[in-house]
Amino acid sequence: MSKRVYISADYSEYDGDRDVVNELHKWGNDKLHKVDYVDTAQVVSGSVSNDPDCRACDLKKEFNKQINASSAVIFIIGDKTSSRVAGSSCKRIYAGAYCECTPYKQNSKGQVYCKHLNVYGVSSNNDLGNINSYSYIEHEFRQARKKNKTIIIVYNSLNKQSNWLPTYMKDYEILAHPFWIRNDFGYKVGNYSFIKKALGYD
Repeated sequence: MSKRVYISADYSEYDGDRDVVNELHKWGNDKLHKVDYVDTAQVVSGSVSNDPDCRACDLKKEFNKQINASSAVIFIIGDKTSSRVAGSSCKRIYAGAYCECTPYKQNSKGQVYCKHLNVYGVSSNNDLGNINSYSYIEHEFRQARKKNKTIIIVYNSLNKQSNWLPTYMKDYEILAHPFWIRNDFGYKVGNYSFIKKALGYD
């Protein structure tokens, strides 16, 4: 039986955590593991971000939808995670409806006026409001917690790295676990047993 699992990670090309995501996807695609993964990269490459006027708040609304459809959320924490601020530039909450922002992936075109003049990011279905100054990963975390999803936090490391954990995740520090282990041959491999147990598989 497969499960829909939302993956939140830093996808920076050179210093992100794609190696963990790739390992998780390998497990999801082979014949030995039964997990249906939904990750941030798949979300932002879809129809929402294809809109040339896609804003950070539009992405956050889509993240809410994907998290709601998932049974669990895996947060991958690397050494740069706590310093990432992508998605946090919204000025609406303190500058009013006529503030400016930069559309997603449109940095070269500069800022434009907020397109949601009569919307305040308040959800009718108890979602986290999508107009906020949270980074993308903080928004995802707060939405997952608000919707009582199973939250799994792993460090992109062979060891526990509590100092990598963003402050808003500190209450989950005791649950955070290294993703990598050494196998019997000394090779670094993903700890599938931990992920399997955390997802509730026998």
